[in-house]
Amino acid sequence: MASKCAAITRGGAPCKGLVRLGNDYCPAHDPTRHEARRRAASKAGKSKPGRELADIKDRLFTLVEDVVKGDVDKGDAAVASQLYNVLLRAISMNLKVKELEELEAKLEEMEKALERHGEESAYDFAG
Repeated sequence: MASKCAAITRGGAPCKGLVRLGNDYCPAHDPTRHEARRRAASKAGKSKPGRELADIKDRLFTLVEDVVKGDVDKGDAAVASQLYNVLLRAISMNLKVKELEELEAKLEEMEKALERHGEESAYDFAG
């Protein structure tokens, strides 16, 4: 049966996270995972798709207004909107690649944990 994490949260309450077999801490508090958590936080801090999307949305809105006012040629606006669409697809693909990389890393961690658990189980039966 899984036990609860031994860590205390910033609010002073005991952590409710579940721990892996042979560990006292959940993945969020495990000292051996500190570097992995730091890297993940760094990636998240650098990833600003929301800002990029908002910028493109603002530019498209301005483009529409300029076309309606007659300040921008419809042909030029059509090409610009196609290019914005390419940017949007690139952002989307970038997000998908990041998601896949994160899932791959999690899967690798789970596989290693299963291997360790299998080795511990084999040791328990041998002992």
